[in-house]
Amino acid sequence: MTALSAKLRRDLWHLRGPFAAVALVVASGVALFVSMRSMHGYLAEAQRRTYEAGSFAQVFAHLERAPEALAGKIAEIPGVSAVSTRVVADVLLDVPGLAEPATGRLVSIPVPAAPSLNRVHLRSGRYPEPGRRDEALASDAFARANGLVPGDAVGAVIHGRWQRLRIVGTASSPEYVYEIGAGQIFPDNRRFGVLWIDRKPLAAAFDLAGSWNDVSATLGPGAVLPDVIARLDRLLAPYGRLGAYGREDQVSHRFFSDEIAETQVTSLMLPAIFLAVTAFLLHLVMGRLIGTQRDQIAVLKAFGYGPGAVARHYLAMALVPTLAGSVAGTLAGLWFAGRLAEIYARFFQLPAVPFVPQAGVIAAGVVAAGGAAVFGALDAVRRAAALPPAEAMRPESPARFRPGLVERSGLARRLPPAARSILRHLERRPGKAFLSAVGLALSVAIVLVGIYMFDAIEVMKDLQFQLVQREDATVSFRTAIGGAPRELLRLPGVLAVEPFRVLAVRLRHGPREHRTALLGLPVRGELRRIVDRHRRAFRPPPDGLLVTTELARLLKVEPGDRVTVEVLEGRRPVREMTVAGEVDELVGTAAYLDLGAARRLMREGDLASGAYLSVDPAAEGALYARLKRLPQVVGVGARRAALASFEKTLAESFRISISSLLGFACVIAFGMVYNSARISLSERGRELASLRVLGFSRREVAAMLLGEQAVLTLLAIPLGFALGIGLCALIVWRFRTELFRLPLVISSGSLLGSAAVVIAAALISAFAVRRRLDRIDLISVLKTRE
Repeated sequence: MTALSAKLRRDLWHLRGPFAAVALVVASGVALFVSMRSMHGYLAEAQRRTYEAGSFAQVFAHLERAPEALAGKIAEIPGVSAVSTRVVADVLLDVPGLAEPATGRLVSIPVPAAPSLNRVHLRSGRYPEPGRRDEALASDAFARANGLVPGDAVGAVIHGRWQRLRIVGTASSPEYVYEIGAGQIFPDNRRFGVLWIDRKPLAAAFDLAGSWNDVSATLGPGAVLPDVIARLDRLLAPYGRLGAYGREDQVSHRFFSDEIAETQVTSLMLPAIFLAVTAFLLHLVMGRLIGTQRDQIAVLKAFGYGPGAVARHYLAMALVPTLAGSVAGTLAGLWFAGRLAEIYARFFQLPAVPFVPQAGVIAAGVVAAGGAAVFGALDAVRRAAALPPAEAMRPESPARFRPGLVERSGLARRLPPAARSILRHLERRPGKAFLSAVGLALSVAIVLVGIYMFDAIEVMKDLQFQLVQREDATVSFRTAIGGAPRELLRLPGVLAVEPFRVLAVRLRHGPREHRTALLGLPVRGELRRIVDRHRRAFRPPPDGLLVTTELARLLKVEPGDRVTVEVLEGRRPVREMTVAGEVDELVGTAAYLDLGAARRLMREGDLASGAYLSVDPAAEGALYARLKRLPQVVGVGARRAALASFEKTLAESFRISISSLLGFACVIAFGMVYNSARISLSERGRELASLRVLGFSRREVAAMLLGEQAVLTLLAIPLGFALGIGLCALIVWRFRTELFRLPLVISSGSLLGSAAVVIAAALISAFAVRRRLDRIDLISVLKTRE
């Protein structure tokens, strides 16, 4: 073993506490990077394999009724390589053990042949037998959520007739990896599911024999998607089309792709923050270590070790804990990624796609950690290599004494010796004090980010389910009907009814267009309200459109601008309308107008697409039993059930990731605080030992050292609040999508919580440092360097 190797081993052992803290910080950053980057690769690969195996279509269109012969004309559109037609309809389901009506999406499949596009993957059981109208495949998530197995049955109202459907198997499809019903935000697998039925009996049940109402297509090489959609729309115009759209606007794909994009952002931005803290921490540790080892550097150079050897020695000192942390972080990240892969596979109904660790991800994480270590230690290593031996032999020149602010103000005379020493030390070394405070502030900021994510979810939940959705139940009709309020008020337990009209529209402004929902609400409605992220309520305008801020951004419109509204149903009117205002909602990209204006737009009477209900809780069971049998009702949503689905969804996915992030943040907080205290002890060991020899007690000496750390911690907390709020704002901006936006809400509880974590870390660190201070060897510390 060489002399430098022996010195490296002794130094690492002597400073095992600070370097262990560095290793923990590195492990946290690498674990977060490896787990989230692995998830990005896993989800992208799972999406590719699922789509390829299931021949997932690229163009979709739904209409009222079209003849079989039209499929051949669609196949002749330039760029179209394959076409698949089918029958699709939503119905109410009576599921055993479920009080509320569930919604089932019936999708036809050719039995016994497999569909050419959007093929189903059989999970259990068998396919329906040809011609059997009472046999169905159930989506695997729906079956699992309701405890259904092959052989069980559910009731359904199919085209006004009640019948039982026997589940003969479970399956999944690339079209419904994210299984969500119309108008829903989060999946509710208990109350919405897809059922696949033999095409012939399903078409006959809906009077579509020899016809279809849904078409999918894939494109060949060189096809231009907008041109294909335009041609398809023109071809389907006589058949009551709702407008063709590409895969990017398909709901399941959009949610899946947004999740992949979010994991990409998370895997880059958050680990970058953690590794930046690592670099800063090593900068502090190595910079102060060089200052305490000037005499050792001088001896090494006097014995012939050149600048390169000294530089490599101190660089190795930084890289050893970094390597240890990288190994631990890689193992932890891979374990965590495996658990996340299982959750994502269930959440997105992915077929058997195994999680395989990616060597490139592991290598990138280790290289990034090593780069952060080198960057953080580089300045200190450079100074060690450049330090002349004669200069290094001498202790650092003592700081030039001159009365500071404490002495000039006369405050020093009124303070006890410990407080006087603390203030003088901070005042005479403002640079080091500032860097220490910044390091502690970073730990406060990272913890605040972790706590903020929980706050954001709670605000979204409260906003959506307490202020926006105030109804007890939502009833959707198969087609817009008149007289809905009167009929619904006759049902048991219904206390109030507010009808609504929802229209599928395409909005255009200049070259930009966006397909969305136009929702007509009563001006004085109270069951469903329009509320922005600041909890301000808006009324639907009697003339013009109220658009969400995200929709306004997509269309590049402002209040007062004119937009073209193309309705994609009924008589398909096209109108020029004024943007009356914007509402900064957190969910979706909808547009609103007065219910009366929506009816005038369609030139219809008092038709409604559905209604919001206020229900007597004691009569919910009787109401749901009646709704299950109404032929015009195609969907029933309960706010209580939607809230439960929201919480379950978060418990399975989002909160697991956030909890891990918060745990890593707490580790970093402890590492920063502990290192600051330990480095200060190393720097001031001689001074503190001298005070002990002069008669100061252990408590008084500890108060001087730990009191300085307490002052720095208290100064760092408000700075950390500012940095943390800035990081939260960056996350809000970076995670903005068409489907969701996070609110920037920093509660007093979040601020107090982040401060409490850092203060707790400071107390634990103080206890560890106090024990080390009490065991300090006064003789060895006070030895004078010759």
